[in-house]
Amino acid sequence: MTKLKVDVDTVRELANLLADTGLTEIEIEQDDIKLRLERKVQQTVMASVPAPAPAPQAVPAAAPGVAAAAPSAADAHPGSTEVLSPMVGTAYVAPEPGAPDFVKVGDTVTQGQTLLIIEAMKTMNPVPAPKAGKVVAVLIENEQPVEYEQPLFLIQ
Repeated sequence: MTKLKVDVDTVRELANLLADTGLTEIEIEQDDIKLRLERKVQQTVMASVPAPAPAPQAVPAAAPGVAAAAPSAADAHPGSTEVLSPMVGTAYVAPEPGAPDFVKVGDTVTQGQTLLIIEAMKTMNPVPAPKAGKVVAVLIENEQPVEYEQPLFLIQ
C-alpha cells in the first residue's frame, strides 16, 4: 500500500477558498492525484409561529351550521344570522367598480343569492346568502381585507 503525500498548505488554501467564496466543493487533479474538498451547508428553515389564540369567551349557542353573532351584533339584532367570510381575501360589495352593491341594509335576499365577492389569490369567489331573509347589517366596507370567519352581514 502506498502512502499518499498531500500538501497540507494546499488543502488549507482550498478550504479557505471554500469559506471565502461560499462554494460548497472544490476538486483538483494533478498528475495522478485527485483531491476533492466538500463542505456541508446547514440550511436553516424559519417557521412562522402563529400568535397565541385569544382566551375563549362564553358565546350563546347557535343553531347547527350557523355561527353565533358577536355580542354587539347580537344585542343590536337579536335572532339574526351572521354571514361569515369563508376565506381570507379582499371583499368587494359590488360586481365591478361603479356598479350598485349586490345588497344593502333593508334588502330581502334569497338563499344562495350573491352578497359580495371575496378576491383570494386573484380568484373572485362569490359569497352566497346562507338563508333567505332581510339584510339588517353590512359589517364590512368595499375593498376591505377580511379574515377567515369574519362576520360580513347579518340576515334576519
